[in-house]
Amino acid sequence: MSRVFLAAETALGRRVVIKVLPPEMAHAVSAERFKREITLAAKLQHPNILPLLSAGERDGVLYYTMPFVDGESLRVKLARGGELPVAETVQLLREVADALAYAHSEGVVHRDLKPDNVLLSRGHAVVADFGVAKALAAASGDSTTSVTSAGVVLGTAAYMAPNRRPATRTSTTVPTSTRSGASGSSCSPVRRRSRIARRSGRLRRT
Repeated sequence: MSRVFLAAETALGRRVVIKVLPPEMAHAVSAERFKREITLAAKLQHPNILPLLSAGERDGVLYYTMPFVDGESLRVKLARGGELPVAETVQLLREVADALAYAHSEGVVHRDLKPDNVLLSRGHAVVADFGVAKALAAASGDSTTSVTSAGVVLGTAAYMAPNRRPATRTSTTVPTSTRSGASGSSCSPVRRRSRIARRSGRLRRT
């Protein structure tokens, strides 16, 4: 959805990540409302949430900044090594769920939870891009939709709750935790083992 740049913040001598929205998306949203919504998400303070540092607009281009995490995404880890051990999967899911629960208690929803947005730093999960998709939806004039007025889909269809997908959206809200479960199922061998266990049980009974 965004172009990503690694930059140096000279004032504080640190590396930061700048995410720039594509022009077709920037033209479909209100820059001021986008910044207001991002400000709400930036107030989140939790050890498993990557904070938003700033957001703005320059020459018609919308952007936001985050700290640089020296690690990798859950997507990269899964692509490199395949399924994770059950204990590690449970730990990461607990950390992600804790981050979601805290954010929901503060009135902030993620709207684009997926393995790419779960960063791994020193063995712990850090959820990135919190509230960005929701901010874009609100800035486009309708916070209940997953599509902007320009037809740009907000979020990732493969990880959207069924009622949020453009072709099947209804007025019912499905919690982000639904997508948390979907993300978790891609990194754990538990489901496959459960199916094998059930089959083995049927064989023993016969």
